[in-house]
Formats: sequence, C-alpha cells, structure tokens
Amino acid sequence: MSAKPVILIVDDEKNTREGLARALRGEYAVAEAENGLRALEWLDAHSADVVLTDLRMPGMDGMALLSRLLARDPRPVLILLTAYGSIETAVEAMKRGAYDFLAKPVNLDRLELLLKRALAEGRLGEENRRLKAQLEEKYGFENIVGESPAMQEVFHTIRQVAPTRTTVLIQGESGTGKELVARALHQCSPRAQGPFVPVHCASLAPTLLESELFGHEKGAFTGAVERRRGRFELADGGTLFLDEISEIDASLQVKILRVLEERRFERVGGSQPVDVDVRLVAATNRDLKKMVEEGRFREDLFYRLYVVNLALPPLRERDGDIVLLAQHYLKALSAEHGKPLNGITPEAMDALLAHDWPGNVRELRNVIERMVVLGNGGKLTVRDLPPSLRAPAAGRAGTESRAGRRLRDAERQLIEDALRRHKGSRIRAAADLGISRRTLHRKLNEYGLRDLRAGEGR
Repeated sequence: MSAKPVILIVDDEKNTREGLARALRGEYAVAEAENGLRALEWLDAHSADVVLTDLRMPGMDGMALLSRLLARDPRPVLILLTAYGSIETAVEAMKRGAYDFLAKPVNLDRLELLLKRALAEGRLGEENRRLKAQLEEKYGFENIVGESPAMQEVFHTIRQVAPTRTTVLIQGESGTGKELVARALHQCSPRAQGPFVPVHCASLAPTLLESELFGHEKGAFTGAVERRRGRFELADGGTLFLDEISEIDASLQVKILRVLEERRFERVGGSQPVDVDVRLVAATNRDLKKMVEEGRFREDLFYRLYVVNLALPPLRERDGDIVLLAQHYLKALSAEHGKPLNGITPEAMDALLAHDWPGNVRELRNVIERMVVLGNGGKLTVRDLPPSLRAPAAGRAGTESRAGRRLRDAERQLIEDALRRHKGSRIRAAADLGISRRTLHRKLNEYGLRDLRAGEGR
C-alpha cells in the first residue's frame, strides 16, 4: 500500500489546529506546528505534500512562511486559512505562489475537495517534471557524446543556431546521429516546450507522404473518411524534422518550398489555407548540391534549406571519440540489460579502434549491445566481439599498429581532460579515471604531461 499524503497544519490556535488534525487524520498523515518557525524546523527533518497554514500568526505569519517555502525544492503545496478581513491578502499570496485559500471557519467538505485537487495536480506536475528530465537526458545537447575537434565544431554550431528559427540542413552518412542533433537543436531552442515531429521521408510513397505532411480533407481520396491533420500542423509552435529529404519527389518539393516562403498550405483535397509556425530541420545522407546539378532536386528549395549547413563527421574521422562512445554505451547498455560489466579489455578496444565503422555511431552501439548481451565476465573481451571484428592478429598487423596509436591518443586526451577538470589534482584525476595514482604517475611520464602535474598532494 502506498504511503498516505502528508499534511502539515500550521496555526497558533490550538483548538483549530487539533480540530483539523482530527478531521484529516483518517485519510492523511498529519503533523502540527504552532507557528511558521516551528513549521520550518519540522520541514527541515521531514517532507510534506501540503502545508495548511493560518495567514495571521505571531512571529512568522503565513506570507513569510510562503516566501520561505517557495525557495524549497521540492516545494510543498501551500493552502492558506484566513479570516474574512484578510481575503485580499490571501489573493495576493496566490499571485505569489500559494495554491488556494479557505475562509475561517473552515468548511471541511470544501477542504477535502481542495486537498484532493491539490494533491492530484501536484502528482501531475511532478510527473511532467520527471518526463521533461528524462527527455532532456535522452535528447539534450549535453548528452551527445564527443570530444573530437570535428564534434566540438558541431556543438559550437548547435549553440549558435538553436536559439534562432533558421532552417537547418544536417548532412551526414547513415548512422551519424542526424536525428539526435535535430532533437538537440529543438531542445536547446525557445521552441523546446512545443512538439518535435519527425518524418522519415524515404519510408513512405509520394502519395502517402503528401497526406502525411499536409493532412487531408474528408473525401479527398478513397479511404479518407474524415479530416486528418498532417505533420506540419502537428508541429505548429515546434520543430518539424524531415529525414532523408532528398527522397521527396518534385511535386512535394514545390509544396514544401511554399510552406517555407509563406508559412501556409492547403490540406490534400482542401482549398482553405492553414497557417503554421514551424521551424524546419532537414537531413540527408546524399549530396544535395550534386543532385541539384543533375536536375534531381529543386535549386530554389536547396537554397531555402541550405541557410545553415551542419555536416556530421563519420565515426572513422572521430578517432578520439570511439573510446568515449564505447564506454558510454557500455555503461548505459549494461544497466539496461542488467549485466554488471565494468570495462573493455585493451585487446577488445584495440579491435574496435581498428574497425572503419561504415555504419558509424549506430553500428558501434549495436556492436556494444551485442557484446553486453553475450558477455559473461566482468569486462568485455575479444571473445565477445562479432566475428567480423575478430580477424586473426597476423592478418591485421598494420591496422593494429594504427589502432594502437589511436588508443594512445585517446588515452592521453582522457588524462589531460581529467587533470584539467580537477585543476591538476592527480589524486582526484586518478579517481575520476578509475586508475591508481601510481598508474597515473606512470602515464604522465609516458606521455610527457609534466606541465599538467600540479597539485600532487591534493
């Protein structure tokens, strides 16, 4: 059985306080305090869902208590009890953040309804905050993994472009994370509270895609039994992400161009214009400029989309990020699958670094997930790799030496970053990296990082 909601009653009149406590104690867990200071002392050691407080009390009154509660996290719901002559003050308190007020003498039926409503809305608000935090964790800009110069340039562009309503074209090979970047642009923009609506254009036939994007009127075609809103309407006030926009045919390109120019369109089978406020982010794994030259993509639409071009580097050009991504996915996927894995052996990491990753970040994630699911020890080893990445060592001597250099570069970068984060403290950097202080000392000498060896005793 779930715990009862906690109500803290604050009133300097003992009879009022105890009478309310008796009325509420069956359904709620009730605590009492005779003034605002006692209430704060109680809240320092406990938590309350609702604080039910008198407005006028000696010492700290209800308004002062409200100010102190507004600064708390989590913040309880506050309901004021007030005499008839103080109703104007109670209304002012609601403007500042109080949930509601009740006039004395308290109508218990009204109080019960008010408490149920306040608790229901409080649970809904907490659920929304938790959902928003989950979305930000999943899609937020800060969670895109990468420290290579190429990815730092991508982050810089996102920071500059996100606050604007400019159309953005994201170009990159399949699996480089184009939709993740599009979501980051949305999450970091003033439209973050609005919808993010993705459309994967290559998965739909042209006739279906037109209806999907612009909606249709009842009777527009066989099977159109009712009016249907399209993705442009659903994205109103937010961001529309058109993935693989290169696959859209010429007639639809014209309609998309018109929406970008006029911010209005008609549904399929309709004649009434529909106005929308949508930011468009498009993506493609093809060379749109070459398609324009070949007459396979409209030049005017290309330049409308090409206001800001964000090129995502393939994983083979992000040497330093492979180690970071592998460790990131290992941590996330081992938790998801309930496998207590705590690392990747150097030999297995060497094999990951030697691979060219034609499927990019998506392929790396899939490989790590396979290794996590099939792995049995405390660390992922070469035995857990897919057969294609377990080529005989004799046939891979050249790539292994290249991989070794890439691993050393990545390790050096991780050490430098840890020391900078901890302002040269080797004790804290070693703890952050999960290695002993002696190992860190050896690595510093090995990589010649003497200039970063300040703060040895800290």
